[in-house]
Amino acid sequence: MPDQLTLKHNRDREGKRELPWRRAGVVLVVAFLGAGLANAFGQRPKTSVAGVEEATLKVYSPMHVRAGLYYEARFTIHALHELKDASLVLSTGWLEGITLNTVEPSPVGESSRDGSPAFDLGHIRAGDKYVFFLHFQVNPTNVGRRAQNVELYDGERRLLTIHRRVTVFP
Repeated sequence: MPDQLTLKHNRDREGKRELPWRRAGVVLVVAFLGAGLANAFGQRPKTSVAGVEEATLKVYSPMHVRAGLYYEARFTIHALHELKDASLVLSTGWLEGITLNTVEPSPVGESSRDGSPAFDLGHIRAGDKYVFFLHFQVNPTNVGRRAQNVELYDGERRLLTIHRRVTVFP
């Protein structure tokens, strides 16, 4: 037994009382972990929908993500009228502190519109659906909230915009 330790005082804790802040700290940690298990900081995807006479667009992607994790965004375009030169333009919040890993199916072309990434999807016939997937990884140092808007164009004409926000938890 080391010189400074006694069984009564150190093992049996005689004369010591529990500090309330210790218990409160344990309760806070357990509550934080429970919130994580309940998916409060999770990646449960949400669907955002917008439509006009020419087409509808559905975006299926999480609104809350955790740093370091992978997630997928699915964009479904239903052409009600022929789209001769469809393209999706994403706001910079889709790539700010987030790495784009995969684009499926490969778009006809990729470009930039006023600094925002644009994916040229080409011709979509009336009545057809076009499903487009992007796979991302959130960079570990990325924390905060930002816009993840999506615009659907036919040529140079903007058809619709979906306004979204994503929150990145540490």
